[in-house]
Amino acid sequence: MKDVYVVDAVRTPIGRYNGSLASVRPDDLAAHAVRELLTRTPGLDPSRIEDVYFGNANGAGEENRNVGRMAALLAGLPASVPGVTVNRLCASGLEAVIQAARAIALTVAHQLARKGSGVGVATLCIGVGQGLALVLER
Repeated sequence: MKDVYVVDAVRTPIGRYNGSLASVRPDDLAAHAVRELLTRTPGLDPSRIEDVYFGNANGAGEENRNVGRMAALLAGLPASVPGVTVNRLCASGLEAVIQAARAIALTVAHQLARKGSGVGVATLCIGVGQGLALVLER
């Protein structure tokens, strides 16, 4: 397996119950974080992003869909970029980071073994509950 590095991080705002963010959908909030990361990482071509991982605990209503996929689309990523939402309650954000890092490490190792040359893989990982948004890249 190859090493995986965090190359940038931003956080989403933290709100109170029934506070000013109560009417903001989680996918809109996550899309804002994705757009900010793309702005702060001008060398990252959005078409090279291979997946979006999103941590969201106890989603209900509009949150009870694939928020990771919706955030990617709302942020303007290509429709070819998939997304996944991870729910491990209080550890949802951390679990999303773990799954993304594991996927990158295994994918890069497989591609290197197959192609015999350096391959970069970019993945976005967002955990709104913990206010964590990361770009992971090898």
